[in-house]
Order: sequence, then C-alpha cells, then structure tokens
Amino acid sequence: MSILLSVSISKRFWRVWQRNFTVYQKIWKISFIPPLFEPLFYLLAFGIGLGALVGKISYHGAPVSYIAFLAPALIAVNIMNNAFFENTYASFVRMYHQKTFDAMLATPLSIDEIITGEIIWGATKSVIATAIMLTVISLFGLIHYPSGLLILPLAFLGGIAFGAIGMYFTGITPTIDMFNLPIFLFVTPMFLFSGTFFPAENLPAWAQAMALIFPLTHLVTLVRALSLGSITAHLLWSVMYLVIFCLVFFPIALIKMRRRLIK
Repeated sequence: MSILLSVSISKRFWRVWQRNFTVYQKIWKISFIPPLFEPLFYLLAFGIGLGALVGKISYHGAPVSYIAFLAPALIAVNIMNNAFFENTYASFVRMYHQKTFDAMLATPLSIDEIITGEIIWGATKSVIATAIMLTVISLFGLIHYPSGLLILPLAFLGGIAFGAIGMYFTGITPTIDMFNLPIFLFVTPMFLFSGTFFPAENLPAWAQAMALIFPLTHLVTLVRALSLGSITAHLLWSVMYLVIFCLVFFPIALIKMRRRLIK
C-alpha cells in the first residue's frame, strides 16, 4: 500500500516519450514497413485465399464475408503486438543493455515517470501503426466510416493495456530470452482464440469463458464493431474491461519496475 501511495508522476514523463519519438524519427522507415505490408499479406493469404473457401460466415446473426471479418482482427492484433513488444524487448534493451534508464535516473525524472513515458510511447506506436493499417485496409473498402475513425483512440487505450502488461513482464523477466515464455503462454493463445480467425462463439462453452478473460478478445470485438459500423450498447462491457485492465496493470507495472530498478 505504501508503494502505491508514493507513486509520483508529473508531466515530465513526456520527456521520455519525446526521447523515444526522436529515436523513432531516425528509424521510421523500418517501423513503417510492417503495418504497411502485413495486412496485405494476411488479406491475400487468409482473406482472399481462405475466404474463397469459407465464403460468408455468421457473425452475431448476420452474414459477413470472411475478409471483412478478418481485417478488424488484424488491426487489433497489430495494436497488441506494437505495444507489447515495445514495452518488453525494446524497453528491456533500453533498461539493461543500453543503460538508458540509468541515464534518465540521473536527471530529475523519477522511475514512475520513466515507466509511464515508456508505456505511453508503446501506446503511441500502436496508434501510428493502426493509422497505417487503416489506410491500407480502407483501400479494400473494409472499414465503415465515420465509426472507423474511433479505432484510433481505441488503439491508444488498447496500447496502454498491452503496454502495461508488457512492462509488467519486463519487471519480472530476468533475461531477454525469457520473453519467449509470456509470448508463448500469453500472446499466442490470445492470437489464436480471441475471435481473430473465427467467431469465439464456435468454441466450447468453457473456452468461450476463458476467451473473455483475454484483453485481445474485447479489443477484437470493439475494432470489429467499429469496422462494420455495428455499434451497440453491449460494447460498453468491452470498453470497461480494457479500462479496468489498464487501471490494474498500470500501477502493478510501476511497482514491479521500481523493485527491479531500485537495488
């Protein structure tokens, strides 16, 4: 409790964000390529190739083409990957190998401000990549507007959620190689069973209940609804889930990283 009460975050955390953005500007061409071509590869391989075999599927009682069902899930997975990998591998490298965190701690920045800046930056990368993917996928006529514009602020919320859980793993992972465990045990099951490639309703009842625990399930639900223009009141549950997820794991990430950095 005393750790939570002593959390101190000021607007200085934007300096951490600014530092990461400055580095990003130098390598933006490399970061620009994956969200540009990844949706094209998936849409061609799964959407058009597999979609020709699947045809239309039933989603909440309405027929939807498989490519229209798949495209929003690709955006949601992109949000998860950008934030999670930025706040695991990239943050670990800045912390352990580049000693960037040590240099920051020599300034007036606090640990909480450094970690907050890192998580906000991870969410920002999710928004940037989402904007690129939205542009590409929109060329196929798979995004309904104006509701599709709400995917951008949703990407920031999802980015904070997955950035926070990523930073939590950074706080407890001893070596960079050990990130294979949370990827295998946490990211991969969500990638496969969060309603990405097939409706979660097709799973057994126990698996459906488990899928509801995954934050990606709720992110996919929201992005798909906004992409299809089918906004209903039940989406508030998914929004609240992501908000609560952020409120839980953000302070936990701060605590774990503080314990790791203060020796």
